[in-house]
Amino acid sequence: MIPWLGPEPVFPPVAQALSHPNGLLAAGGDLSPGRILSAYSEGIFPWFSHGEPILWWSPAPRMVLYPGQLKVSRSLGKALRKLDYEIRLDSAFVEVMQGCSQPRPGQDGTWIVPEMVAAYCRLHALGYAHSFETWMDGELVGGLYGIAIGRMFYGESMFARRTDASKLAFVHMVRHLAGQGVEMIDCQMHTAHLESLGACLVPRDVFLATLKEKIRQPQPSQMWDYHYRHESS
Repeated sequence: MIPWLGPEPVFPPVAQALSHPNGLLAAGGDLSPGRILSAYSEGIFPWFSHGEPILWWSPAPRMVLYPGQLKVSRSLGKALRKLDYEIRLDSAFVEVMQGCSQPRPGQDGTWIVPEMVAAYCRLHALGYAHSFETWMDGELVGGLYGIAIGRMFYGESMFARRTDASKLAFVHMVRHLAGQGVEMIDCQMHTAHLESLGACLVPRDVFLATLKEKIRQPQPSQMWDYHYRHESS
């Protein structure tokens, strides 16, 4: 059995998380900004589907991306150089979340339920949640969103309506955040897609040690000031 959370934003030690399913730690509580930020500060995140209680996770090992290990394939490098596109930051956060919430091919539902959209939009208004967006011909065609505490960034989800649109935003995000002193990006759980971009699995204690250091570091004033436009020659 896993603990049922009470009204206070307090979580069990992550060492108590289950192995099967990997990382399930607790249930219940709410999606208030204080509870979510407390969770992320301890390496915990919410993830649940429609009709389920709020479930809280801290998997081991943890999928992370060290910016210096970013992999840009030949085809993605060509897209970065040849396509006409624009990268914006925080210009359409709600729309990015809505894009990420659409079921993927072969999936019946999504974990980005309306309660999650509302919760992360509140965090965006408070300056903790951010979106990196790919625009083409004046249209939002892909992007991703995540949470930032100090110089720690927690990636949540991405979407694409055109080939490589989410990857373009991802590469620009990684490079920009690296320049702002972000040394590790949380990717939560393993996927082949994230692995292809350079993410890797690390022991949970390694992840938590870096997290504790980075969340205490102040953010540079220009951390959320980014805009890039590329026009093919």
